[in-house]
Amino acid sequence: MKYLIVGGVAGGASTAARLRRLDESAEIIMFERGDYISYANCGLPYYIGEVIYEREKLFVQTPESFAARFNIEARVRSEVERVNPEKKTITVHNLDSGGLYEETYDKLILSPGAAPVRPPLEGIDTEGIFTLRNVNDTDRVKEYIEEHDVKRALIVGAGFIGLEMAENLHEYGIQVSVVEMADQVMTPVDYEIATAVHQHFKSKGVGLHLQEAVTAFRSVEDGIDVVLKSGLVLQVDMVVLSIGVRPDVKLAREAGVEIGEMGGIKVNEFLQTSQPDIYAVGDAIEFPNPVSGRPALAFLAGPANKQGRICADNVVNGNHQKYKGSISTAIAKVFDLTVGATGLSAKMLDRLQIPYKEAIVHGASHAGYYPGAIMMDIKINFSPEDGKLLGAQAVGIDGVDKRLEMMSAVIRNGGTIYDLMELEQAYAPPYSSAKDPVNMAGFVADNMLSGKVKMISWRELKDMDRSKVMLVDVRTAEEFAMGSIEGAVNISLDGSRGEYQKLPKDRTIVVFCAIGLRGYIAARVLMQHGYDVVNLNGGYKTYSTAMAEQCNPIKYSEPEPKKPMEVKAPEKVVEKKSLTIDACGLQCPGPVMKLKGGMEQLKVGERLEIKVTDQGFSRDVASWAKMTGNQLVDVKEEKGIITAVLEKGAGVCPVVKEGAGNNKTLIVFSDDLDKALASFVIANGAASTGRKVTMFFTFWGLNVIRKERTDVVKKDTMSKMFGMMMPAGSRKLSLSKMNMMGMGTRMMRKVMRNKQIDSLESLIEQARNNGVEFIACQMSMDVMGITKEELIDGVNVGGVATYLERAEDANVNLFV
Repeated sequence: MKYLIVGGVAGGASTAARLRRLDESAEIIMFERGDYISYANCGLPYYIGEVIYEREKLFVQTPESFAARFNIEARVRSEVERVNPEKKTITVHNLDSGGLYEETYDKLILSPGAAPVRPPLEGIDTEGIFTLRNVNDTDRVKEYIEEHDVKRALIVGAGFIGLEMAENLHEYGIQVSVVEMADQVMTPVDYEIATAVHQHFKSKGVGLHLQEAVTAFRSVEDGIDVVLKSGLVLQVDMVVLSIGVRPDVKLAREAGVEIGEMGGIKVNEFLQTSQPDIYAVGDAIEFPNPVSGRPALAFLAGPANKQGRICADNVVNGNHQKYKGSISTAIAKVFDLTVGATGLSAKMLDRLQIPYKEAIVHGASHAGYYPGAIMMDIKINFSPEDGKLLGAQAVGIDGVDKRLEMMSAVIRNGGTIYDLMELEQAYAPPYSSAKDPVNMAGFVADNMLSGKVKMISWRELKDMDRSKVMLVDVRTAEEFAMGSIEGAVNISLDGSRGEYQKLPKDRTIVVFCAIGLRGYIAARVLMQHGYDVVNLNGGYKTYSTAMAEQCNPIKYSEPEPKKPMEVKAPEKVVEKKSLTIDACGLQCPGPVMKLKGGMEQLKVGERLEIKVTDQGFSRDVASWAKMTGNQLVDVKEEKGIITAVLEKGAGVCPVVKEGAGNNKTLIVFSDDLDKALASFVIANGAASTGRKVTMFFTFWGLNVIRKERTDVVKKDTMSKMFGMMMPAGSRKLSLSKMNMMGMGTRMMRKVMRNKQIDSLESLIEQARNNGVEFIACQMSMDVMGITKEELIDGVNVGGVATYLERAEDANVNLFV
């Protein structure tokens, strides 16, 4: 038998080697139009970035090694120009001699691969514009960088190869920007996963232009002017086109081989084309996707190698081994991040009109209490009917590959979210958690399908009529103070079940927390009390990242950012760094609370170093330092670990008049609803800036902080009469104007709800959480017959001297 193979690399070379293992007597010839038959094309960007330093390591086999080991003749620089199925011959062009010749075959295997897209743009052939598909392309790029001292580069297209090139050029010391027509990078993943890459680009100083396209290239004296559709012109030294690839089917089409609807060579389950003696493998073929059942392309080395083995078996032994298709499992390293996808994305499901639901979880790479745990984001797409897993994606610093492969195996076997729930991973604290993030994704999906919770996506919330919903942030007051969704009220989950039951039932309640877990618990509480409630999918972490600015335009002329200057220590401080805290693995607000506790142990001028893996901490720590009057000396990130150094300050101390402190005091004399509201708005505003706030409740003002219901308290007759005449708690207060026998009060509260303005009760709770001090006037309590048991929790009892002591250290004193 005589077997001819057109094309080498993954598909062709693996087919040839398998053919020889199956048939020692066959004549096997492989034709490759390039210079190399088998090389690691996935490693090409890393050779340019000098991660792979030795060029020879890129080569898997050479014609000489192939001949010596497998007795296979590999003819390089030999382009097959024509296939003649009737005569069972091919026409070969020897690129060195220029001659043409024919070769006969019994079976022919096509492995022509895919060709990079070069759009017909003005100036596309300008010197310094490259594609990256083979070793020769790599050599040209590397030589150009060295010969032209490239300092500025532009990547056109933000696919896997484009982002790998961006990283490697950046690591080489070149300023890099990426231009992408879509609204995100890496279109095989969904937007929620891609946004993590966008924000990571910002931290690395890499430029990113989304929803932008190149219209022309122009050669200028100092390099290449790249004209974008927006009118922006970027001047660079080099351009790498990574717009995509398309199957190379010219040879097959001219031979009368059937081409599929996706533009690839159509093959059957045995990898046989419409011509019985011609088979095809690799990037050029199309085959039904196992998840959708629709024709699909897969430009991946793994499937190509597997196809080569199956194809060889069928060629030698007859069609008996079936190829089941590729679910397109792909992964990439982008600086410190690992990002990957398997199965079908939401965009593809929408395009194919396949119904689906989606769940987003944020989990740690291993047990949070074991050092070095780093958060990752996982998203799954699944059928709303039977929970069949349709697609999965993940992004993070560590452990992403393992989770992606777990989910890929479930999809490959036609599994469901219930299989995710039951997956048994190898667990020990350094490697995983007892409830792995993949298990958690299954749990969340199960809660959705079983009706235990209704979810809302960040997109749905963004487009929602806010007058029909009430946003409830169930995180702590400290988390809420550092940023939340506009219009949200803060009712912390812990100890607030009573507050939840006071929420309005005429609107949909949208609850959310940092990553979704506390929101789920709050949603369960509210659902069981008859509320229409939804939990925000992925929590505030997903919402805030998706709603952030995604683009990152940079000016190439700008110098590299300077490192933060070392702040000189006060002369009397001998040891600057007094405390080191490891908060790795903790989720927000854990790191901030650890930081707060650590700073309380230090003296002014001493420093604290804290290590955190929560990726939002680099933003939070700056806000926290500003709010608390401490100094952020340095913050840096390396391999997913954020290290911040802070110096303890004396507190927030703006310039004030001599003799005055910086605290605030309020005397609350009135129990009018509108005046009480004003008091707590002012108190909370002052407390949020780090000021010490004291509220002194006297006479009628005591009614504002009375409990609605109390146990029976023994009183004399006069005190009982006072109690019957006075409002019992904040909900019974009336307006100072236009009360209209309570109608005005009800109207006021209804308008406040509609405008999403915090209720008085919510403001009181916020004030307590913000550390506002409540002092009840003992003399007024005695006169009005009010006991301490009738007041809400956390109220201190004192006299005028106590108030005056607080007022002495305040620069604002208000009487309401």
